[in-house]
Amino acid sequence: MQITNVIINFRRHLKRRNYSTHTVKYYLYIIRQYVLWLNVPLEKASAKQIDAYIDLLHRKRMHPASINLYLVIIRVFYDYLKYDENIDLTNPVRRNLRLRVPKPLPKSLRQSEVAQLIDAIEGKRDMAMFKLMLRSGLRVEEVANLTLGAVDLKGRRILVRQGKGGKDRVVYISDDAAEALNAYLKARSYYRAKKVFLVERGKFKGKPISVRGIQKRMEFYAKQTGIKVSCHRLRHTMATQLLNAEAEIETIQDLLGHNWITTTQKYCKVSNLKVQRDYFKAMRRVQQRSAQPALNALLDPGP
Repeated sequence: MQITNVIINFRRHLKRRNYSTHTVKYYLYIIRQYVLWLNVPLEKASAKQIDAYIDLLHRKRMHPASINLYLVIIRVFYDYLKYDENIDLTNPVRRNLRLRVPKPLPKSLRQSEVAQLIDAIEGKRDMAMFKLMLRSGLRVEEVANLTLGAVDLKGRRILVRQGKGGKDRVVYISDDAAEALNAYLKARSYYRAKKVFLVERGKFKGKPISVRGIQKRMEFYAKQTGIKVSCHRLRHTMATQLLNAEAEIETIQDLLGHNWITTTQKYCKVSNLKVQRDYFKAMRRVQQRSAQPALNALLDPGP
């Protein structure tokens, strides 16, 4: 079996299935790491090798959720070898093989932390990227892939093409995000690149910024401010802020591009402000009824 050819064919297979460029690169990276480690031919690997690989990832202090993702990708690769390349093998990754993962609630930034980060951000590009993740809930991949043609500043909306799961959706641009994005676009107008966000210095100046490039900028500001901020945490913050402002959960689901409302409902568990507000609002009604015996008798006539 020519490993190089197989991986090239696997890449084509993923592209035919409409996987994003970022996802394809990530799949291939994991498969290459696994193949380089494996000490037996691919088709001879068994559950024993997979268990040993899990042990290796544990020793590297990899999070259980990340290990589970590795296992899913390796299983997909072996299914491809078996059913598309017609290689006689047994998939060594058992279908139900998953490590137990603690489920921490998503964390949002406090308003004071948001203000501190805004003060620390350098440059119009970084401010525009920050605001689009914070106010429009864009994923980091969606920011990196954003094109000029997808932005409607006048209508205050963005068409997110081929988001997670290959879906298109529309998100909206807040006043402050529109101001930041407009300021950046005016500053970079002489570039011909179709992508919105570009590298600003070095040999790749004028080229589209990568997902990792955006993540590094957020890591830089996290270090500068001492605030634990990530691109994904900005999405969590937007969802929690909208929920606290009494937006409908179905609206938040659409804006974030979640397939299942149960994913969006995670934000309800951390939206303490809304819980607190609902509690006191309902409790005031209870107390008012308790203070009015006549009304209370009508509402609860008894046996």
